[in-house]
Amino acid sequence: MRRLRRIALVLSLPLGLGLAGCGLTRPPAAVQAPFPAQWHAPLPHGGSLAALAEWWRQLDDPLLVELIAAAETASPNLASAAARVTEARSTRVQAGAALLPSLDGTASASRGVSGSSFGSGGSSSSSSASTAPVTTLQAGLQSKWEIDLFGRLRADRDAAQQKLDSATAKWHDARVAVAAETANAYFAERACQQQLNVSESDAKSRGETARLTDLSARAGFTAPADAALARASASDASGRLTQQRALCAVQRKALVALSGLDEPTLAQKLAASPTQRALPVVGAIASVPAQALSQRPDVYAAELGVAAASAEVGSAEAERYPKLTLSGSIGRMQIRTSGFRESLDTWTVGPLSLTVPLLDGGARAANAEAAKARYAEAVSLYRANVRQAVREVEEALVNLDATTARSTDADSAVKNYQASFDATQARYSSGLASLFELEDSRRTLFAAQTARVSLQRESTEAWVSLYRSMGGGWSRPAEASSPMTTTPAAKVATSP
Repeated sequence: MRRLRRIALVLSLPLGLGLAGCGLTRPPAAVQAPFPAQWHAPLPHGGSLAALAEWWRQLDDPLLVELIAAAETASPNLASAAARVTEARSTRVQAGAALLPSLDGTASASRGVSGSSFGSGGSSSSSSASTAPVTTLQAGLQSKWEIDLFGRLRADRDAAQQKLDSATAKWHDARVAVAAETANAYFAERACQQQLNVSESDAKSRGETARLTDLSARAGFTAPADAALARASASDASGRLTQQRALCAVQRKALVALSGLDEPTLAQKLAASPTQRALPVVGAIASVPAQALSQRPDVYAAELGVAAASAEVGSAEAERYPKLTLSGSIGRMQIRTSGFRESLDTWTVGPLSLTVPLLDGGARAANAEAAKARYAEAVSLYRANVRQAVREVEEALVNLDATTARSTDADSAVKNYQASFDATQARYSSGLASLFELEDSRRTLFAAQTARVSLQRESTEAWVSLYRSMGGGWSRPAEASSPMTTTPAAKVATSP
């Protein structure tokens, strides 16, 4: 028996380990992408390097931080992404387990009666019979191992690992998207409130002018046409104020839906927080797009998609070649009957079986061609994703630079139009300016104030867009020194 054991080990181990080293060539797991040599849009603040990680905390706005955290908790997209990560992790465990031998334990017990009868030939005498209960107990271990001759199982494991990493990156991308969407809704709410303040001030001013003009017309000092013009102007401002209130109410509903907070609670939090805060300096933009775009989780996920598709091609190709399986078992059986007890130990190594595909109607070849087609699609999607990422960064840079350049002019316009309106109103009060001049000056001031509020909102949207297009401070798992590894949110992100 020992001799047989040695023979089995000598035959199985070198054969399994030697053949397991064989494998088929896969297509490239990494491909070239269309990264330009440099940005063609101006970099804000000279492209100074600073972390975008946890960018919303740089605003010194606790309410925004709270709203983003609430939105992450309530987001169905984030929950779906987390579920896909869990599913991909289970698939990875299964694929890795297929490379190892399987071991199953078995146990059984039975009890029955066996008997025999004997009679003389042709006689009618009764036959003698003997019966005895028999108890049979069995226990054993069974093992099976598919030796990975051509790398099919390793390819499946690699594909599952790439898909797990890709699903994790997509979870991060979903988190970045939720933060950006919540920030945009929050900034839109703030801009709406600023515009509401402008509209309320304008309506109040026009209403007061209409009241004074009406009194003057009744006293006979002002023409009825001027009084009618003042009342029309006041009605127009009142209508715009009503419209702006409705727009702000609708905007708040969107923020309620995103954050999951009830509207009264949200209204209290918004009322207790300042309406406007300065944006921080934008950084974390390197001069080489490849360095910056590697921070995007969606680009990283697309890159992993190419690697997973490459491994799947290797697996499909390996399916067309022979499979080698080694089995074995060890067990013990015990028989008990009428005070008799006997035990029997058994073990086997083998069979060592080789399965060779001979005829399948071209199914395996077709599967390999389909895997190659999916690989080509993954390469195309990855390159398109990179081109889209470059476009988004360039557009965000252009918009942010333009809004920054326009902000000084917008502030100057409001300041000077306000001075002009104050002077015209003083002249109108002393009878040196007509109502038409006053209303024209008021309309110009209102338009400038509205334009400045819109520009401020454009600036925040461009800032958030740049944050999102640069990956939101996320970095690849290998970059352990990234600021994201030290933030509380990053710790949560490692285990969605």
